[in-house]
Amino acid sequence: MNPVTGLRELPPLMRGLVGAYVVSGVTHLVRPQVFEPTIPPQLPKARELVYLSGVAELVCAAGLVNPATRRAAGYASAALLVAVLPANVEMARQAQASVRRRSTPGKQARLAGMLARVPAQWPLIKASLDIARR
Repeated sequence: MNPVTGLRELPPLMRGLVGAYVVSGVTHLVRPQVFEPTIPPQLPKARELVYLSGVAELVCAAGLVNPATRRAAGYASAALLVAVLPANVEMARQAQASVRRRSTPGKQARLAGMLARVPAQWPLIKASLDIARR
């Protein structure tokens, strides 16, 4: 299977998601400390959860590119997006608290991005399920 051909078969939104999964997955593994504060305090072993989510993102990316695993990867991708939603809400909450403490244009831009990220997950979940159901 040629990964480039597999990637071309995906709709543009899913190609973007594959790219985001690769970048984010690698970042989770290389710089886990960036993501640890976003793990809700009720969950134990933040670093291990960051590593686990990074590996899950890379597995979903690879699975979406391969037509033989695309269906399972679509469902896994939807589940992953639901699972990381609390972390994305926490990142938005932290960005908002940072702006309240001392507002700067950079902090305001980060907050806007974090706030947009939460509802943006719904179309990605839908697209993942659509790929799985094809």
